[in-house]
Amino acid sequence: MYNNIISENQGVVQIITINREEKLNALNVELIQEIGQEVARLNKEMTVRGIILTGKGQKAFAAGADISEFANFGEAEAKEMSAKGGKVFTSLEESEIPIIAAVNGYALGGGCELTMACHVRIASDNALFGQPEVNLGVPPGYGGTQRLAQIIGRGRALDMLITAKSINAETALNYGLVTQVVSQEELLPTCIKYIEKLVGKSPLAIAEVIKCTNELYENINGLQYEIDSFARSFQTADFKEGTTAFLEKRKPDYT
Repeated sequence: MYNNIISENQGVVQIITINREEKLNALNVELIQEIGQEVARLNKEMTVRGIILTGKGQKAFAAGADISEFANFGEAEAKEMSAKGGKVFTSLEESEIPIIAAVNGYALGGGCELTMACHVRIASDNALFGQPEVNLGVPPGYGGTQRLAQIIGRGRALDMLITAKSINAETALNYGLVTQVVSQEELLPTCIKYIEKLVGKSPLAIAEVIKCTNELYENINGLQYEIDSFARSFQTADFKEGTTAFLEKRKPDYT
């Protein structure tokens, strides 16, 4: 049914797995749209009580966006990519069915942004979170500046965003970016048990809780500003140097 994800039902739980292990589950445009389509389908059918989103293998949840896909984009193409992807991420955030990010390994760039669009994040002890976009000469493009600040606070968010540093699972737990850290073997069973606990709760009330919480941030136009800023960055020399250096596996030389 899908080219980049696997969706499996386990009773009251649906597990969506990013299936690009050979690319460290890097996010391309098609993959993001497939996640959006599957979450929309599940919300329409309302046959499960929770969704688990994870990455294939043990190395990466999603090690960022597929840079080779957009390295030659101009401003208009970048804006379209950011807007379409951002729409999917917002649809996850607004899902009436709770979405749990089972974060195994790298969750960098777009991968970190994807975890933050989920309602709850549970990490394996080898998880690594980061927003390294400034290394490429761009800000995050899928809501990273907005959601990171909302979740861990402005100061810690800016520290991560401007230094491009990554944080391990324990630091993410301390920051409040994740709610629980478990071993790799325990990750999926822990997430499944989490959703099974929701069976005794009102699904309508849970949906309303999600809507009420989202309402706090709904009228902030920071997401649109981020989309515009991301797109403008594609016209800069810094972006050209950053992406070229990444693809050539060398350090960028910013002037």
